[in-house]
Formats: sequence, C-alpha cells, structure tokens
Amino acid sequence: MAEAIEANYARSQLRGINKALSEGRFVSVRKQLHEMPPSDVALILESSPTKTRDDLWELLDSDFHGDVIEELSEEVRNGIIAKMMPAKVVDALEDMDTDDLAETLSSLPEEVLQDVLQSMDAQDRHRAEQAMSYGEETAGFIMNTDTITLRPEVSIDVVLRYLRLKGDLPENTDTFYVVSRTDNLVGIVPVTRLITTDPEAKVSEVMDEEPEAIPVNMPDDEVASMFERYNWLSAPVVDDKHRLVGRITIDDVVDIIREDAEHSMMSMAGLDDEEDTFAPVWQSTRRRSVWLGVNLLTALMAAAVSDLFEATLSQLAVLAILNTIVPSMGGVAGNQTLTLVIRGMALGHVNPSNSRWLITKEFAIGLLNGVIWAVLIATVIATWKQDLTLGIIIAFAMLMNMIAAALSGATLPIVMKKLRIDPALAGSVILTTITDVVGIFAFLGTATLFLV
Repeated sequence: MAEAIEANYARSQLRGINKALSEGRFVSVRKQLHEMPPSDVALILESSPTKTRDDLWELLDSDFHGDVIEELSEEVRNGIIAKMMPAKVVDALEDMDTDDLAETLSSLPEEVLQDVLQSMDAQDRHRAEQAMSYGEETAGFIMNTDTITLRPEVSIDVVLRYLRLKGDLPENTDTFYVVSRTDNLVGIVPVTRLITTDPEAKVSEVMDEEPEAIPVNMPDDEVASMFERYNWLSAPVVDDKHRLVGRITIDDVVDIIREDAEHSMMSMAGLDDEEDTFAPVWQSTRRRSVWLGVNLLTALMAAAVSDLFEATLSQLAVLAILNTIVPSMGGVAGNQTLTLVIRGMALGHVNPSNSRWLITKEFAIGLLNGVIWAVLIATVIATWKQDLTLGIIIAFAMLMNMIAAALSGATLPIVMKKLRIDPALAGSVILTTITDVVGIFAFLGTATLFLV
C-alpha cells in the first residue's frame, strides 16, 4: 500500500515537472526541485529521458548536486558526472560520507576518476584513496569513518560534557565505541546506557566488553546477514589488528539488500542491475545483444542434437510432436532447484559443509519426480497414440532429464561460485542448455534404438 502511494506521488511529481518544462516555466521547475528531498530529485532524473535529465540537472544549484548524486543509480550518476568539469565534481563530492564517496568514485571511468582525484586537495584525495583501497563489496568499502570513540578510564560526566560541546552526532549513532590508546576496540557503550548511568562512573564500568565486530575485508552480503541475525542498528569495523577503522549502519545494509535483490532479478534476464531505463537505444541494444547471442548459441547446440536424429524424425513424425515435452519439463524442474540453491547461497544457508547433502537431497527429489511424471506421461502417450513402446520411451527420457535437471540445478551455482561466476547471471542459460540437450538426446536416441 505504501509503495503504491509513493509510486503515485512520484508519477504526479514527474508529470507536473514535465508539463512545466514543456511550457518553458523553468523558474517554477527550479523551485519545485529545490523543495524536494534529494532522493525524490534522483527519482525524477532516473525517470526522465537523457535530454530532459540534462535540462533538470542544469536547473539545480551546485550545492545541491552532491546530495542528489548520492541517491542516483550508478549508470545515471556516471552519465551526469561525465558531463561535469572535474572541479565541479570535486565540489559535489566534498561533504559526501566515506562509503558514498568510495562507491561514487569507484564506479567512474578511469580517465574521469583520475581527473577528479587530481582536482582534489591532498586531504580529500587521501580520504578518497583510503576509501577505495578496500575491495568493492567488502565491509571496508561500505563503512563510514565518522565514529565517536571513548577511553575506558574517562568518567561518564566527562563524556557527556564532551558531547554537549560537540553538538551534532553522526547520523544513526546508537552506540559509542571504547578504544585503547592504540585504537584497539575494547568495548561498546549504547547511547541509552550512557545517558541513564551515574555520571561519576567510569566508561570501563558500564561498557560491554569483547563486542562483536566486523572484519574490514568481510564480504558485504555476510555483513547484511549478521545485521539480520543480531538485529543490529550499527556495528564497528576493525582491521586485522583489531583496531577500529569505522562503522556500518543499518541504512548501508538496507542498500546492500536492495541492490542484491535488484541484481538477482535483473541477472535472471541477463541484464545489468544498474542499467539506465532511459539510456540511448544503441547502448541498450549492445548490452542486451550479448546474452541474446549466448542464448542463440545454446539454442543452436540443442538444434544440433536434434539434427543428429533427422532420419528418425523423418520416419516418425510423431516424435517431432512430442520432442518438446521432455526438455520443457526438465527446464522447469531444473530452474526450481537452481533458484532454491541460489537463494540459499545468498542467505548463507548453503556452504561447503552441507552442499553434498543438498545435492543428494535434490537428486532424490529429481528421481522421485522423474518416476511420478514418467509414469504419468507414459500413460497419457500410450493411451493417446495407442503405442506402449512410445510411452515407455518418453517415460525413460523424462526420468533421465528430471534427474539431470535436479543435479544441474544443485551443482551449477556451487561450481560457478567457486569459479567466481555469478550463478544468477549465467546459471539459467547453462541449465536450459543441459536440460534441452539431455532431454532431446535421451528421447530421440532411445526412439532411434527401439522404433527405427
């Protein structure tokens, strides 16, 4: 319900702005844009064709650019930054949080990135390079460095006076981190405990010792799993010497979950999850052609298997009619298993210790499904075509393909992950090829042996 209301609101905003633009009321559009939250402006830009997007960007004040850039998808953001002067980009990125800065800079083309870095002063350049030194999709890449640290020997009263002098706290601050003089993390103090504790007490007396911390090189999907498991709002990030280097907050984790969901959904269709909906025609065509080409090659492989049995098909036309049933059933069964295993891997449920058990389980399911549907299809075909042998042949092919589909669906994601290939992107293409080839070969090959 809330999503529908939000979508309707965004559509009404976009219609109003487009109408004002077409009528030349640029002052009105400018006023509307600056009254919106940066996230809404980003949505308007992403929902507009390239020419309209450029016009809207020109109407924004430069001191508003950084807030909007943070909210844009990668491809739209890169397209806008590519048209900006490096000095303007530096101004927009100046006050950006460390994690957003790392994400923005790392997605830029190399030549643009170097121009931007060269335009930064030494301090900002160091901050940017430090943020990008951690690998993408790691805890270090998504963390913020805006932490407030305490010493264990300090009194609560001193801490409270320091906080009053400081004024504003970093966003989403729910915990303060206690560190030694060498910056090693030794404890945490929740904000609620700090303000309800005797001011004369020492930090060491109220802190939680040996807190759970996130290694700086931990993959971001594991970080998201830990936040879900422990219901964290924030968590400290430490290096290999257990020194505090930053923190991750729940808003960063929500972004990870959303991006992973978009990635999985788009990858199933062979698309880039950051693809700009309003990108130029040729650019979108070129990207989509890659996986269409791969799919064509796999289809030709299946056709080549059918061609091996051309003589059989020419003698028994009924085989051509029934030839699509077995591959189709195998494809559906295999994709069920593939989707289940990919989901299990994303949630951290599937790992080397239980993968062999999972493959055995899916083999048993494939065997049982194969027997059930083989008996059913044999009964239908034997009754329909009045040919018991034909029914047995298609039943055998169905059994073989259902087993192959289950094994392929279970093993492909595991093998592809070891090879550092995204199973969501390529798994369904390879699986379909396997079930097509096995299904056609089993059906037509068996028919050739017993009917021709």
